[in-house]
Amino acid sequence: MAEAELRTAEEFARFQGSLIELVLNGGGPYALAALAARRLGGPLRILLGNGTVLTTAGAMPDGDPVAEAAAAMAAHAADRPVPLENGLWAAPIRAGDENLGTLLLRPEEAADGQEQRLLAMVAQAVGVLLLLQPGRSATGAQGHDELLDDLLAVPQLPPQQLERRARRLGIDLYRPHLVVLARPEGETLSKVATWASLHAHRRNGLKCVRNGLAVLLLPGDDPSVAAQAVSDELTPLLGRPVTVSGAGPVSDPASVFHGYQEALRCLDAMTALGAVGRSASARELGFFGVLLSETHNVVDFIDTAIGPVLDYDQQRLTELTRTLAAYFETGSSPTYAAQKLHVHPNTVARRLERINELLGADWQQPERALEIQLALRLARIRKLLLERGAPTEARFRSCRPAPTPGRPEFRPRVGAAAARPRAARSRPWPVSPPALPPRPHRAAVVLTRPEAGSRAGSPV
Repeated sequence: MAEAELRTAEEFARFQGSLIELVLNGGGPYALAALAARRLGGPLRILLGNGTVLTTAGAMPDGDPVAEAAAAMAAHAADRPVPLENGLWAAPIRAGDENLGTLLLRPEEAADGQEQRLLAMVAQAVGVLLLLQPGRSATGAQGHDELLDDLLAVPQLPPQQLERRARRLGIDLYRPHLVVLARPEGETLSKVATWASLHAHRRNGLKCVRNGLAVLLLPGDDPSVAAQAVSDELTPLLGRPVTVSGAGPVSDPASVFHGYQEALRCLDAMTALGAVGRSASARELGFFGVLLSETHNVVDFIDTAIGPVLDYDQQRLTELTRTLAAYFETGSSPTYAAQKLHVHPNTVARRLERINELLGADWQQPERALEIQLALRLARIRKLLLERGAPTEARFRSCRPAPTPGRPEFRPRVGAAAARPRAARSRPWPVSPPALPPRPHRAAVVLTRPEAGSRAGSPV
């Protein structure tokens, strides 16, 4: 028994020595993978931390990105080689807390404890090889994490410096990007961080981990779709609920931080509303999302809620918006709405049918109806403010006729001149208005028609 264990230990030492010698002599990833594949009896693949295939030794079929992400998550969560359902073995490649990648092995025979130990040795040797590669931190997963951390830092680095770093990573920060936050419920963050690296690489984005959240900066212009996609992929992999929020789009380095803050507020609002384990964006939260937004974009909220009705009224000079407001103000009663509008109830009924076509059949559902009523009020207030305008001289000029030639133009009392007494101000013209020239005399012309029997020229 002792001799067998000694032979096994000597075999392990020789194999480990051959791996280290290969690395120190400048052997590449493929040479290392080929040596390991021959010893372990099966094809072997090396995946980087962002999911990129570094090399493959042997006939390994092309893997599914989601399945490979699940394998990496399982291996890094266990911090040891683990078997998978499809006959694969996955081993984590780590350097301290940093995820360098994952080894995938498909052994021809069932792997025992010795093969598992050998696979762990190979993972260590690959980790040393990756650490020795020049420029690894500048362009690898660590570089992506550091860039996003710097984008979210306060105070932020100069935008030009951040832009140059992003371009070296193949990312254009001036294109629309979305900020997505993922918070696992009752789960450690290690699995989520592993998955986030793979997902960010597939989407050509950035990833980092902050305050128990996985933060993603992904190309796109619809935060709701991005948040839903993250939730749909990550929740089954973890087997636990994940709360996901999205914000944006953002189109420059400085706005990434504001998008992150908006996504945080959205996540807090979802928690307060009991929407844990769901996905949402500030745009999906309706009027509550307007309050959460950094810019409070009321126009977008109005357009989303009642935009088709407003457009229809503007194009066809109808009164659907006014009818919709009266309908809600009278307790959703077409009869009372008709009385309020002084029209026939059939007219209101036809208008409501048109509104149903424009807004969809669910516009009277409680949640949707609330947003529509809020949008109606905001649209009315916004219209009044735009029509009223600012009480400035420009507004005064827009509603008065052109000045009379030869007479000084009247100006409203504004500023310091309005504060002085009337007598203290100099008058731009004399107290008594100038006399007007006499009107020219206009002669009256009378036309007469001679009656029958009268002589021409005689008065009628």
